[in-house]
Amino acid sequence: MTSVDELFKKPGAPSQKRRLETVRDPREIYKQAKLNGSSSIEHSRQPGIEDEGADDDKVARPTLPLEFDDTEDKDGRFFGGGLSNNTAEVLDFIDEREKDDQGKSEKIDAAWVRRISLNFEKRITKNAELRAKHEGEPQKFMSSEADLDTDIKSLAILSEHPDLYSEFARLGCTASLVSLLAHENTDIAIDAIEVISELIDEDVESEQEDWDALVDALLGADLLDLVFQNVSRMNETSDSDRTGVYHVLAILEALSSRTSVAEVIGKHSSILQWLLSRSTRDELPVTQNKQYAAEVLAVLLQSSNDNIHRFVDLNGVDVFLQALSAFRRRDPTKGSEEEEFMENLFDCVAYAVDVTYGKEKFVEAEGVELCLIMLKEGKMGRPRALRILDHALGGPFGTMCAERLVEAAGLKQVFSLFMRKQDSSSREHVLGILASLLRLLPGDSSHRIRLLGKFVEKEYEKINRLMQLRRDYASSVAAVEEEVDEERQQASVADRNDLEGGWFSRKLDAGLYSLQTIDIVLAWLVAEDDGAKSSIVEKLAGRDQGLDILKQSLQAQINGITNDKDDSIADMLSTLLAFLA
Repeated sequence: MTSVDELFKKPGAPSQKRRLETVRDPREIYKQAKLNGSSSIEHSRQPGIEDEGADDDKVARPTLPLEFDDTEDKDGRFFGGGLSNNTAEVLDFIDEREKDDQGKSEKIDAAWVRRISLNFEKRITKNAELRAKHEGEPQKFMSSEADLDTDIKSLAILSEHPDLYSEFARLGCTASLVSLLAHENTDIAIDAIEVISELIDEDVESEQEDWDALVDALLGADLLDLVFQNVSRMNETSDSDRTGVYHVLAILEALSSRTSVAEVIGKHSSILQWLLSRSTRDELPVTQNKQYAAEVLAVLLQSSNDNIHRFVDLNGVDVFLQALSAFRRRDPTKGSEEEEFMENLFDCVAYAVDVTYGKEKFVEAEGVELCLIMLKEGKMGRPRALRILDHALGGPFGTMCAERLVEAAGLKQVFSLFMRKQDSSSREHVLGILASLLRLLPGDSSHRIRLLGKFVEKEYEKINRLMQLRRDYASSVAAVEEEVDEERQQASVADRNDLEGGWFSRKLDAGLYSLQTIDIVLAWLVAEDDGAKSSIVEKLAGRDQGLDILKQSLQAQINGITNDKDDSIADMLSTLLAFLA
């Protein structure tokens, strides 16, 4: 049964665009205080080293001027802010000229791209020649390096004109820009990384064809290899290097938006290994780059099953479960980098357990036990742990996880949550776990007997809860279906195909998936236990319904299966239908 998590996977990146945290320059703070200060400035003597006889040898230092009092010198030379009339006229004239120059902005077109590309190539060549000629005399090539730095930064304006990306790539300038990542001066390399990050940023409103042309040219110039070489030489204790690592992560995130490129990134095991180690580095508090590394890794895993297998091969499941163990009995500060970091760790593990290999490693690393601890003692981690268990038990190969859950006394935790009031997402995951347990646990096994015992104990209170939830979801879905039927009748035949996706989403929001899952659980109970069947029939009869309502639901689910990979689910549903006859 396809879950809502699989239909609507969480995007690789948060909906809100990430911005690099900046450290304010103290001089800027001082200037701002001067601009916004009060009308008077109090002076205090600065602490310093005092020597004997300081009165005789005191060195005079300029002090900050007192605010000018405009009640004095009304007609003096300080009238008008300290400017004479002639000086004020000159400054006004200069201001007008500057405005005129700003109004005459340079036209940004293909000719402009060719011109700056040519100048850029000349800057690179000149700097390389001077560096080779004066290798031990940096003062003789620093001027050319400053010019090159300026030209690199000027390329960022292209992000405002993405229609020129194809021309920029055709001229070969992208290869030159990427080559600067290998520059001896790390600052030059970081500037080039930052510009590339800005050009392919998700906020740039470019056509897919133009974006693809630029990205293909960048990748063709060995961008990924050079990016990895740079992170290995960056020291994040330096602000500039920390910024460089941030922009490297931004590049990887942007490139991962295309599935084919995400798979290419995944083939660079060195990059995956670096992301794994960077996201688990010991840091308190959690830094922005640590959290961002985990987020990029989650995007890569979401994009490709091959990337998931590589992540599991790198022992990523065990490493991330160890990182998550820190949140067993404590929650991160709400709204902090640590909270987002924790969410990304959960996402990575959830993607990993979607594949059989990941499930095996999850069981070996005692991931089931960790999730059960979080169900019992966690707060923020509880719904996320539920999601991981739902994914781990999903698919045809979740039997090992289902058996481990029963062996670890997890039925008590799961049914305890089931009987409590939950948000819709958590309830959906609990129902998914129950359905998976009934589907996966072998018949006549001790695990299955314990599961069925939970459903029938205490005078079938769990079945009563199921029937109550079914009534609520059926009522909600029926109301939406009535609205959809009216809209379908009013829509033209051509528009109906376009609207079907939206209509189905509204049904899911109303609880269609949970309703279908409940019907599967009830069908299993009808097939497994005569006492449970009698209780279900009795509850349905109280609303003038019978088992036919379950048969209709299961048949609708069979009709909705279009993927050949879901044949096992279709077979299961068909078998259950036979028991409802």
